[in-house]
Amino acid sequence: MGAEDRERGSVSGSSRGTERAGAAVRSAVRPSKPRRDRPLVEQRPLLPPRGDKASLWTRLLLFLRPPRKLKFTREGKYYLGITLGVGFAAINTGNNLLYLLLGMLLSLIVVSGVMSDLSLQHLTVTRRLPARAQVGRAHLVEIEVYNHKKRVPSYAIEVEDLRAGQPADKRCFFLKISPSSAQVAAYRRTPARRGRDRHTGFRIATRFPFGLFEKSREVEAEGDLIIYPAVDPVRLPVEDAGRREGGASLSGRGGGDETFGLRPMRDGDDPRDIYWKKSTMRDQLVLRERTRETRPDVQIVVDTVRPAGEGDAFAPTFERRIREAASRAVAHIKRGDAVVVATTLGERVRGDRNIGSDAILRFLALLDAVDDGRAPERGARAPQRQGSSPSSGERRAGAPRSAS
Repeated sequence: MGAEDRERGSVSGSSRGTERAGAAVRSAVRPSKPRRDRPLVEQRPLLPPRGDKASLWTRLLLFLRPPRKLKFTREGKYYLGITLGVGFAAINTGNNLLYLLLGMLLSLIVVSGVMSDLSLQHLTVTRRLPARAQVGRAHLVEIEVYNHKKRVPSYAIEVEDLRAGQPADKRCFFLKISPSSAQVAAYRRTPARRGRDRHTGFRIATRFPFGLFEKSREVEAEGDLIIYPAVDPVRLPVEDAGRREGGASLSGRGGGDETFGLRPMRDGDDPRDIYWKKSTMRDQLVLRERTRETRPDVQIVVDTVRPAGEGDAFAPTFERRIREAASRAVAHIKRGDAVVVATTLGERVRGDRNIGSDAILRFLALLDAVDDGRAPERGARAPQRQGSSPSSGERRAGAPRSAS
């Protein structure tokens, strides 16, 4: 095995074996330059959540929990069975050769424990989450492992990303991490539901050197990723003549982008509105007056109150409302409209072409339904649960809503 093959790692999912071997070629571990000035950061062990009312016995068990976990592999179980068999035969017969063979088998177990513990020592694992993630779209999560040891490399390191309330099904495998260097790998994940995806820590494991035992430890590394709702292509209704490009402004002073008129500059005016083409021709500075935007915001109302008596069928309906609101908001922003997403409880968020749709998608990603009995006092409900207000220029009935 060459040096290039030893530095190569792979990405694996829930299964090991052929999937790991095939992924090794597709996603190679990216080594980084040695950084000996990086300080040693000891990550705290990951503890299960415990409340303030935990008993003294529970706290004692958590305190006495070993920092490492040991699990037998299939080969390790066979090896242990053979070792026990040789041990019983040596005790019953008193044969020195059997005692010698037993000593050799036990020494391999000791060597395996020492070398695996050296591989797990002084490793710092960090996670790089993407800037945004969306339901139904795959995204990459980078895992970096830094080896703080000066002379001893780490072999066969497997890092498992742990998430709260979800099974750990994504792993990154590192064949070799050289001393005072880092390796970076990534795994691909496709979220199935919106909301806050809370990462709690890592599980670092190794089967080095003989594959008889799997020694692992869990470290704490928190991180949150907001999963945006899915966005479908939406065909919006045709804009009116007054709402087309260039027809959204009326004759009036305001803060729009179009020019309403020119006038001499006075004290207190904003210097950013100086019209330099005319100011260079005269001794007095000329100020540009802007037009007033009259295009109304597109308002999308989402009903977040769960009616009394609704069963499990309300959850899919509510998720469908969120998805439809996100799709329509993104479509309006792409067309150039300003969008306001509001709930029946008074919460609001606004987005347009300048600030983008991230604020609206984040708001919808963290939106939860509230029971009718627990809902706070609110004003009159919107006339429609989810849709555009008549002032938005989009007709309530007859507007095509088929996906393009």
